Formats: sequence, C-alpha cells, structure tokens
Amino acid sequence: MSNKPYKDFEPKWITDPPVEKSYRSIMKWGDPAAYKRPKEGLYKLIKQTFNLTDDDFKEMVDVGNEVVDFKAPSRLTDAQLDELRSIVGEDNVTTDEFKRTQVCYGKTMIDIMRLRKGIVENLPDVVVYPSTTEDMEKLIAFSKKHKVYLYVYAGGSSVTRGTECMCSPNMILDLRKNFNKVIAFNEVNQTITVQPGISGPELEKILNNAPENFGAAHRLTCGHFPQSFEYSCVGGWVVTRGSGQNSTYYGCAADLVLCQEYVTPIGRIRTDSAPRKATGPNIDQIMMGSEGTYGILTEVTLKVFKKSAKHRKFSYMFPTWEDGMAAMREVMQGEFGYPSVFRLSDAEETDMMMHMYGIADSPLNALLAAKGFKPSQRCLLLGFADGEDGLQRNIVKNVRKIAHKYNAMSLTGYVTTSWEHGRFSDPYMRDTIQDYGIIIDTLECAVNWDNMAQVHRDVRKAVKAWPNAICTTHISHSYPQGANLYFIFVIKTTDLEEFKRYHSTILEAIMKSGAALSHHHGIGKLFAPFLEGSIGTEQLNVYKALKHYFDPDGLLNAGGTLALDGKLNVEGQFRSDK
Repeated sequence: MSNKPYKDFEPKWITDPPVEKSYRSIMKWGDPAAYKRPKEGLYKLIKQTFNLTDDDFKEMVDVGNEVVDFKAPSRLTDAQLDELRSIVGEDNVTTDEFKRTQVCYGKTMIDIMRLRKGIVENLPDVVVYPSTTEDMEKLIAFSKKHKVYLYVYAGGSSVTRGTECMCSPNMILDLRKNFNKVIAFNEVNQTITVQPGISGPELEKILNNAPENFGAAHRLTCGHFPQSFEYSCVGGWVVTRGSGQNSTYYGCAADLVLCQEYVTPIGRIRTDSAPRKATGPNIDQIMMGSEGTYGILTEVTLKVFKKSAKHRKFSYMFPTWEDGMAAMREVMQGEFGYPSVFRLSDAEETDMMMHMYGIADSPLNALLAAKGFKPSQRCLLLGFADGEDGLQRNIVKNVRKIAHKYNAMSLTGYVTTSWEHGRFSDPYMRDTIQDYGIIIDTLECAVNWDNMAQVHRDVRKAVKAWPNAICTTHISHSYPQGANLYFIFVIKTTDLEEFKRYHSTILEAIMKSGAALSHHHGIGKLFAPFLEGSIGTEQLNVYKALKHYFDPDGLLNAGGTLALDGKLNVEGQFRSDK
C-alpha cells in the first residue's frame, strides 16, 4: 500500500510478508503481503505527542518474526484422536503446534502483545475441521462422553479474547476450511441461508452476483460491513451481535438474522423463518450473543437487500462536538429515512484525520480556521445514503438542511471518499506502528443521546490517565434513541501487564458511566469481569440459568466467557468454580 514519499526522515517500516509459520504470521492483520504506513503528518504527530525523535524509530521492538517452534503434546489420548478422525476424516484433525497456536488467538491487543513476545497460553489440544451439522452433533457427543471442552473458531477477528481455550483437555472447531457453504437462496423472501464459516467477502460476492449465481432479478447485498469485513465470518457476526459500518440503514446482525440452527448438548434447535412472531420470548435473540456458550451455530438465514447502483456521499465540518451531536440526533429523529454510513468524529479524532489525510498543512486547513472551524474544537461528520434513488436524495437534502442549521460547512463528498478507501485497511497501520512500541487499540459502548456527552467525558478521562495518550472518538451506528461511541486510543508501551491494568480502567469507566458495556464487539473473556456490574446480578443469573439448561456440563466455550462460569479477574486470569 503506497503513500506519498516523506520529505524528511522516514522509519524503515516492515513491508515484507511475515516469516512463514512465525508468531507475526498469526498476529498480523489480513493479507500477509499487505501493509499500511502512516503518512508523514501522522508520524510527526506521534513523535510530538510522545516526545520522540527520529532516533526512537531506528530500532524495532517485539516484531514477532520468530518461527513458532515448541513441543506441546496434546492432552487427548491416541484413542480419542482416532475417534475424532473417524468422525470428520483423517485430514480434518491436527495436533500441529503452529495450527493450534493460530486458532487460540484473535485480534485482541492482549493477544497481539503476547504473540509479539512469543508467549503461548491456553493452547488447544487438537484442531478439528467439521463439514456437516451431523459432524457437529457427533463432536458434541464426543465432548460429553470424554469431558473434553469444546471451542469454536471462524474468522478470528475477535477483540474480546473470544476464542481462547481456557479449560482443558479441549478441542477447537475451525469452521473456515469446510463449514462455509451456501445452504439456500430464496429470492421471493429475499433471504440467504449459509453456514457460519463463510467469510464476509465471499458472501457479498455471491449476493452481488445473484443474477448469475441464482438467476435473480437484482444484484443484492447483505449490507453488513464491519471494519473486519475482509477477514471475518458470518458466524462471528451473529454470535457476538456484531454491527457493520452501514448499520444505520441496514441494521446490525441482530436485525439481519431471520432464523438459525444450533447444535447443543441437549439437542438440535432450529427456529422458524416467520418475519415476526408472538410465540413467547424470541429464541433467535436468546441464542444470538451467546458466543458459543449455549450451542454451536450451524446455519443462519439472513435478510438481503437490493444493491444500490451508487450512493450519495456527504461530509460537513461542525464548529463544535455539541453542534455535531445535536445535528446528528436531529437527523436520526427526522423521520425522513436514515443514512447508511453516518459518523461524527470528535475534535481530537478530527485533528488526527486532518493529519492522516494530509490536510493539516494544506490551504484547506487555513481556510477552515479562517471561517471559525478551529483545531481542537471542530468536528467532522461524514456519511452516505443507500437505497432507492429518491430516498437517497431526500436523506442527503435533509442532512444538508440540518447541518446548515448548526453552522456546518460542507466539504462535499471528498472526505467521505478518502475514508471509504481506508475503511477496511486501517487495521494494517496498527501492526506497522506497533513495531516501534506504539499501540493503537479500541473500545466501544452503546449510549443514549441524553448521556452521550457525559460518557464521552468520563471515558476520555480514563484513557487520558495514561501519559500523553491520544484518545479519538466517533459516534456511529446511530438510532433515534442513541448511538455507539467508539474510542480509539494510542499509547506507547510494550509492557503487557501494565497494558492489561490500563485497559481494565477504561472498561470500568464505561461500566460506571451508565453506557452499555459493548455495542457490537461482544463480551468474550476480556469484558466478562465487568459484565455483572453493567447488566446487574439478576440478568446475569438469567444467562447462567440458560447456560445450565443448554450445557449442563459446562463444556462449551468454558473459562469465563460472558461471566457464565468460574471467575475472571480484570487481567483475564481464570479460576474455575469447580
């Protein structure tokens, strides 16, 4: 990935693919051959913020290019491994240490820091690649028979320690290889049914080419585009209640799912596909967000939409965060339709974006300042509209009217286009600058409009407790009643234990602020110590009762996920209650 050349000193960024079978090959984001380096303006900002010089960028730390080379015999017996092979086939069972390491880590920063240091914890005993629902049923039966804990891995983009195998002996089911097929397409109902291991890009390609693939009348889309889109799977979207960047129009995973099938220790559960029903509590909603603790997702039917031939882009600069929030709320409560992408950056994020896009030293920056849009105060709103052409025009027209009411200046669609180009590639930059001990990490939460400003202040205060920390925030995934607040923080450290403690203080601030602990990342094992404080003991006990019903032996995704079993401290250390 290319950028304009630096005028001054430029660090030597790693642009080669990771060493084969190295720790870096596991922790690196996305395509092994892809990278993204910061533009010179962002590099200068990082130096200035952390009081660094070019000399600090002449030597890398914890690169992680060492080959994974250790011996960790499986705790399963030869007879048990043979039994697994009889279920799924000889080629679909492996105890190879590298392949086992690959699937016990996601993209949680704590995972990344451990891999950079060559720390391997909670290694699964065996990786199994199922192909059919019948395979899943037999594997659960195996788990119950031998008291072997069972975990599931798909895209591996979890940022909550969602896949880590905390209890042993265990096995982990990798869905990417075989469990990734389209089961059915229904043009009349506008749905598609898939296995959970199918990737976002593969699903979208199939839908975009629906006329060729299915003889459909229209090109279609799922409308679900998380930042992890290129390397995440449908199963992860569903079981964590994920959201895509276009969710304000298309909805989150919980809105897109029509029905599901799960294999559980008490049997197979399949919901019906009626669009609405009043037959008691919604089992689909109960199973979504359970993160593999109640059962294993084997099929999911998703709503699909006509793919817009184009979308109308807009971007505005607001004088202040308060002006931008007020305008955003008014748009969402305007009842004229919703933008698809709709995000407002706070002042610190806006300033950083000016550096990222090379605007900070441009004539445009001077023009903005002259018109009263001052650094450290101004806030950027960007977005676009999808759907029928008339709907798009109406949305954009009303956004323009409301933005002008709050004294915003139009920046046309240029900024939105720049953001679009990097919407899926920005995670590559995290790897690049972490080679020099600079960490970029994220946390998010769901907030009502009347509490938005307070949550923003409280969480930023916790982030800023780290010396010289950068904390950027944007509002996205919006609703008439509130939105998601997404915090991105940048600090300098290579100390894993120190980072864990710091991370926990931010989560505690989110919990105490009155925001929902997670809007779309799920809970996993990382957020679990704070879940009871967020939702209350009574609600957590309902979750635990469901866990006992579906999985009485506690074999599925055990070790603290959703705080359903054992105890996890804020540093992620697990102690079983058994």
